[in-house]
Amino acid sequence: MSKIALVDDDRNILTSVAMTLEAEGFDVETYNDGQSALDAFNKSMPDMAVLDIKMPRMDGMDLLQRLRQKTSIPVIFLTSKDDEIDEVLGLRMGADDYVKKPFSQRLLVERIRALLRRQEATSGEVVDGGEEAKIMTRGSLTMDPLRHAVTWKGRDVSLTVTEFLLLQALAQRPGFVKSRDQLMDVAYDDQVYVDDRTIDSHIKRLRKKMRMVDDEFSAIETLYGIGYRYNEE
Repeated sequence: MSKIALVDDDRNILTSVAMTLEAEGFDVETYNDGQSALDAFNKSMPDMAVLDIKMPRMDGMDLLQRLRQKTSIPVIFLTSKDDEIDEVLGLRMGADDYVKKPFSQRLLVERIRALLRRQEATSGEVVDGGEEAKIMTRGSLTMDPLRHAVTWKGRDVSLTVTEFLLLQALAQRPGFVKSRDQLMDVAYDDQVYVDDRTIDSHIKRLRKKMRMVDDEFSAIETLYGIGYRYNEE
């Protein structure tokens, strides 16, 4: 049973979403501000967190930043209808997805399930993953799907599930272009709609993380209007 943390200062959302997730078989913990959630996470980390952005004491952005210092658990942001800047910033900071308020609870459940499946597939819980589970080396890059481990020039890089899957998709065939639509298919289930900007934000965040260990990293090339390509280094 996966443990889901819901963090939102709207008690109506906490109650209704918690009831829906519990009916779907999830173990749910609720918090009405970021600080109380962080205090609880320091004792026991959930399998996934669903965070509102605007909250008292500690907002969702601050909480995400604290989380990413210690874990790569999937994180979904709940955002207001017009908070596009917050969405992009959140994705660049390491959120895996976002859902706009007001939202369909069924859609939220599907996004949660999709992220948990990807987390499971890359965490080592899959006993026989076939070809996709084998360690992949492309120049200075090494990826181990079963351990969800990435190194660049021997240095560890911490990636979210979505970032890992996007890098893996690009690096599998160096020199070949992946369109944004193809990358969406890799990172998201068919039931989940995302736009080009979401993929672009993930790629920007991925590049930033790679440049944290090598400021000359340039293996991911943008082909404007087409997509992205991995060039082996």
